[in-house]
Amino acid sequence: MNGQRIGYVRVSTLDQNELRQLEGQVLDRVFTDKASGRDTARPQLTELLRFVREGDTVIIHSMDRLARNLDDLRALVQGLTRRGVRVEFLKERLVFTGEDSPMANLMLSVMGAFAEFERSLIRERQREGIALAQQRGVYKGRKKTLTPERAAELVQRAGSGIPKVVLARDFGISRETVYQYLRHENGVHSKQLPPTQLI
Repeated sequence: MNGQRIGYVRVSTLDQNELRQLEGQVLDRVFTDKASGRDTARPQLTELLRFVREGDTVIIHSMDRLARNLDDLRALVQGLTRRGVRVEFLKERLVFTGEDSPMANLMLSVMGAFAEFERSLIRERQREGIALAQQRGVYKGRKKTLTPERAAELVQRAGSGIPKVVLARDFGISRETVYQYLRHENGVHSKQLPPTQLI
């Protein structure tokens, strides 16, 4: 009996196109985590690990979408293949079955190490770019959140029926941030708010 073909996708931001990562693949189910690079919480990966059964195939766009470091990558791939689950990485064109040759295991380590190295280079270039922009006075850091007074004004104006898109433009924040302030005012903490909003 053939198992299911299961996709795993991790996107860094809510607006990234997750379907593009597994384009052209016929899948029975897809698990998608939306998380930043530093966020280690991957609830959909945990759910995938509970869901898969012997004979299934897990398809991932690339190694760096599955794991943030080499140890994590090896542990996940070995854990899945020990359970009889096949693991395919599309970008690297690698397949792991649990009956892999020493060469395949070496490739897993080498390719995983390259992915980890590439991430560290990107972070280093980003830090250097920010430092140069700060020296030129271009980079001011993360946008400031609203003061409690401005937040109260936003809530009052929203209550008077002003469209959220207009509020976002007037206050220099995104519509999602407008909704966060309004949820906070209504006592619904769907997302963690910036510390200045809790004063």
